[in-house]
Amino acid sequence: MTLLVGTNGTMASDPVFSFDCFKIDSARGHLYGASGPIPLTPKALSLLEYLAARPGRLVKKAELLEAIWPGVFVADGALKVCIREIRRALGDDAHAPRYIETAHRRGYRFVADVSLSTREVESPRPAPVADIPGVTPGPIQYARSGDVNIAYQVCGNGPVDLVFVMGWVSHLEYFWKEPSFARFLARLASFSRLILFDKRGTGLSDPVTALPTLEQRMDDVRAVLDAVGSRRAVLLGVSEGGPMCSLFAATHPRQTEALIMIGTYARRLWAPDYPWAPTREQREEFFRDIVEQWGGPVGIGERAPSVADDPAFRDWWASFLRMGASPAAAIALTRMNAEIDVTMILPTIRVPTLVLHRSGDRTLLVDEGRYVAGLIPGAEFVELPGEDHLPFVGDQDALLDEIDRFLSNARTRTHGDRVLKTVLCAEIQEGSAVTAPAAIERMRTLASEQAPLFGGSAVRVPDDRVFAMFDGPARAIRCACAIRDQARGSGVAARLGLHTGECEVVGGVPHGVVVDVGSRVAALASPSEILVTRTVVDLVAGSGLLFVDRGSHSLASEVEDWHVFAVR
Repeated sequence: MTLLVGTNGTMASDPVFSFDCFKIDSARGHLYGASGPIPLTPKALSLLEYLAARPGRLVKKAELLEAIWPGVFVADGALKVCIREIRRALGDDAHAPRYIETAHRRGYRFVADVSLSTREVESPRPAPVADIPGVTPGPIQYARSGDVNIAYQVCGNGPVDLVFVMGWVSHLEYFWKEPSFARFLARLASFSRLILFDKRGTGLSDPVTALPTLEQRMDDVRAVLDAVGSRRAVLLGVSEGGPMCSLFAATHPRQTEALIMIGTYARRLWAPDYPWAPTREQREEFFRDIVEQWGGPVGIGERAPSVADDPAFRDWWASFLRMGASPAAAIALTRMNAEIDVTMILPTIRVPTLVLHRSGDRTLLVDEGRYVAGLIPGAEFVELPGEDHLPFVGDQDALLDEIDRFLSNARTRTHGDRVLKTVLCAEIQEGSAVTAPAAIERMRTLASEQAPLFGGSAVRVPDDRVFAMFDGPARAIRCACAIRDQARGSGVAARLGLHTGECEVVGGVPHGVVVDVGSRVAALASPSEILVTRTVVDLVAGSGLLFVDRGSHSLASEVEDWHVFAVR
């Protein structure tokens, strides 16, 4: 065995262990091979480093357990799992070991020659993902979502489908050009079938004249899931990807295995009950920064302070933003995000949920992540150290370890039967030009004809009301407009009300508070008027729909006042 030590005969404070074509950089917490970094969990890396520091010596299991998991009771199985992971990373064979030899029931011995550097070693920047062993990003493909083409990519073949939703802007090819981002995605792909996509209007997806609403982005996710043959998937939303993933999980629980959000929020404008968000004036200042600085590393100081002065990262970030969206598209997307509020939606989520947030996040305060988790029934909140908002910057392994742990448990949990729906209620107004029975029948016919055109379904009830259900509130409003206009042309005056909320659907018929609220909103409307609740308004940001404030009203016992708006 060869082991080089410092001139004082002691081990270096930040040692770099080298053996064969591999290198363990303790300071950076990475294992490198001949072609670049090799993904390895922190515990496995610590175990490998501990053994490599003691070449030729039999290290007993008790010593390893105490060294790697100090003060924590861990069964022997944890060692075996880490050893298997290390052997896969090194390409080692347990029956003919080149690196780690097993002493049955006693411990392990590192059998390769090891050299130790005693000087500061500048580890190379991680290699491009194409050179990372075991990671092969699939080709860029396209899924059709309505009349828009959505670019997507699949990587890995793990036991669970994981949809990664990047915040703000995205670009599939530029994801992989930054080594830290490539490593982050490679690690996700090591325990999942990772599904990546560019939002419509950004990256490699079709440019659009108007950026998408949340429900259109949900449609894009479903189109990609259909294209890759996924029936159920875990959604992982970063930053503003969180609200969309929240809405998807509440609306489509049967397609959602679990929900994970990193550095997310409920709304992006200050309110007395949400004091962490910027004011409208502060948002306007950021819009000006985008106009004046787009093309450079906009926002890098808040999103990635630990690498804000790294020239290579600054160049990549600037290129990533430029390629991801035009200045106009970036402003439009940021304005839309500022109007989104999913506060009322979060309590309706019924899938296993994990919310991760760094304590010093400069873009979104940790209080916001804690608030989001507190509104989701049974959600797990994990606060981690660090100031970086971008998850692949800083200690990414801490985040990835939590995700890996959560997924191993989440898939065993059951899902409820409740779903998020937008319910449209239409009531006949007295004084219509036709008889009441004829008016009711006309409304039922219109609902049956129009609802499917907007992605909804009509429900017949044995009184003078007609209901329709929708997955998206913007589509529900446009359907209400179509029904109102056609009813008015037939001499029928209708009052229409809409609300988005949790309900149980039995035999195709919705039940619950959302139905009662929708009915009461309709009762407040004037003839041929469409009224909606604040919840609906908060979810249709970017749709182009306009509203007029109709004040607060008592609509349900559990909420004293509901704000109601008329559709213009």
